Amino acid sequence: MVSRVLAANLSRHTGAVVRVAGWVHRRRRLKSVTFVIVRDRSGLAQVVLPATAEPAVAELPEETVVEVRGRVTANPQAPGGAEITEPVISALSEPAAAPPFDPYRPAVTATLPTILDHAPVTLRHPRLRAGFEVASASVAGFRAALDDLGFTEVRTPKIVSSVTESGANVFGIDYFGRRAYLAQSPQLFKQALVGVFERVYEVGPVFRAEPHDTTRHLAQYTSLDAELGFVADHHDVMAVLRDVVARMVDAVAERAVGAVDLLGFRLPRVPHAIPVIHFAEAQELLARHTAEDPRGEPDLAPAHERWLSEWAQRTHDSEFLFVTGYPMVKRPFYTHPDPERPGYSNSFDLLFRGLELVTGGQRLHRRADYLAALAERGESPEPYQSYVDVFAHGMPPHGGFAIGLERWTARLLGVSNIREVTLFPRDLHRLEP
Repeated sequence: MVSRVLAANLSRHTGAVVRVAGWVHRRRRLKSVTFVIVRDRSGLAQVVLPATAEPAVAELPEETVVEVRGRVTANPQAPGGAEITEPVISALSEPAAAPPFDPYRPAVTATLPTILDHAPVTLRHPRLRAGFEVASASVAGFRAALDDLGFTEVRTPKIVSSVTESGANVFGIDYFGRRAYLAQSPQLFKQALVGVFERVYEVGPVFRAEPHDTTRHLAQYTSLDAELGFVADHHDVMAVLRDVVARMVDAVAERAVGAVDLLGFRLPRVPHAIPVIHFAEAQELLARHTAEDPRGEPDLAPAHERWLSEWAQRTHDSEFLFVTGYPMVKRPFYTHPDPERPGYSNSFDLLFRGLELVTGGQRLHRRADYLAALAERGESPEPYQSYVDVFAHGMPPHGGFAIGLERWTARLLGVSNIREVTLFPRDLHRLEP
């Protein structure tokens, strides 16, 4: 049996009889010849049919799955510099129904709702698929960076008995007659596993029942989480995050070069030392140089994040900026306070091109501190009992971070709606396909 050859590799087999398989991407009928363009995961292959070809073969609808056997012939005008002549084409599926728009056209003319409603077909368009190739390469870079730093990849439950972030925005489910929830994050598990492996990471779904109908919120997204033990403070975590982000950018450049070229977006340069500004100093800057005075506010507004990113670009030539020391009132109960600045925390956000991309910091690691933190917030320790009890068995100082994959990809590509880079998004209105 002739082995299958990918479209991108045809030129390596000039003169040989090969077999390609894929989807009919486009048909072009001329007076004396018909061209059938076949698309597979690697690219396009041009198949040349004589005018005498059987009409049923020459007129297979676009997106029909076919197998082609024929001879590879050099042709500088063909995709990749080679084409298939003397072909025998066999349909591997029934003739395909017409898609909502033509995947062979360079531009995507459909609206986003149409794209999402018909995602299993519309994502075949090279421009729509390319964003997910970038996401895949980013995850590969995330994993490679942490593997090299001695992290262990873990997988934690997504059904939990209590909320993770002390918030109400959770999806409740019936777990064999008991109340349970879809996990907001793997936070509690990855902290516990620091006591086992010292350094852990996870790539997995998280769920937020936030009733936001915006271009940047999802009810389910992919979180890239990392947690490491034996840190001095949050700056050790920031150093690891810097290396991870740099490796993610490098992986996109290496593994998704075709997608980068097709979409024409610019990859950022990750500085050796990402600039850092404390939350209080950031507010002073904003008060001096903008129309608003945010001092006294416990968080940064989106407009403030955009201004600070522009400031970092102007003053430090960096598209990335660490904002550290967020007020404790805006951070989860497990966040370690700043021992030098009461009311502030050993936490950070990483801003990228005007948007908060990553949240992280140092965690509490003593059981008594957890009980005190919960009491200060007026929360009962009972829902967190199994979690808090972990710290009675000796936990090192530790910290971590989480990157939203879809948010990262959207910012990298410069798209306006996070759903454009989300496979089958789940939000306030969408539960299908």
